[in-house]
Amino acid sequence: MNVSQVGRVIITVSDTDKAIDFYTGKLGFEKRVDTPMGNGYRWVEVAPAGAVTTIAIVPPPEGSAVGGKETGVTLDTSDIDADHAELKAKGVDVDPEVSRMGGPVPPMFWFRDQDANTLLVVQPS
Repeated sequence: MNVSQVGRVIITVSDTDKAIDFYTGKLGFEKRVDTPMGNGYRWVEVAPAGAVTTIAIVPPPEGSAVGGKETGVTLDTSDIDADHAELKAKGVDVDPEVSRMGGPVPPMFWFRDQDANTLLVVQPS
C-alpha cells in the first residue's frame, strides 16, 4: 500500500448550497473544492484553515437516504468551551453542555449539521 494520509471523508447532504453555508458560515471552514459532477451535482470539499484532511459534502448515491447519520468525524479544538458557546450562539444544534468524563477521556460535545448528521468536537490533552 502506498497510502500516506486520510485525504477526505464524505458526508452526504440534501442541499449542497445549504451545506456550504453551514460548514463555512457556522463552522468557519474554507471551501477548497467546488467542481461540477454532471446532472446538476457538485463535488464540494471544506476544511478548517490549514487542515490537510477535508470533508466532502456531496449528494447521496441514488436511492440512498440522507441525513441523521453519525459521521464518525471528530474535530480537534484547543478551547472546547469557547467552541461550544460559539456554535450554540450561532444556532447550531449542539449538546446542551460539554461532556467531561475525567481521566484519560478528553472533554467533548456532539453537534448536528443542517441535515442532522452528527460530528464530535474534542479537546485532546
